[in-house]
Amino acid sequence: MALTKTILNDKIEVINLAAGYPMVQVRAATVIKEDGAEISRSFHRHVLMPNADLSASDADVAAVAGLVFTDAAQAAYAAHVASQE
Repeated sequence: MALTKTILNDKIEVINLAAGYPMVQVRAATVIKEDGAEISRSFHRHVLMPNADLSASDADVAAVAGLVFTDAAQAAYAAHVASQE
């Protein structure tokens, strides 16, 4: 009986908010297999905002976030945060 555990980003979504900036939602799946047959799958979600530090992110997540977190998006997010204080 061989058990394996794999964690993969199975969904990466870009959501454009009315405030004028995007956020990136990531769903990671943890898959447990026994002798190659899946016996369990669970999910974890997290959200990245334009000011996120992407250095610890997986390469696929960082690539998507790097495309949408432009200077304009970061400025719009900073303005939104400042308006909430």
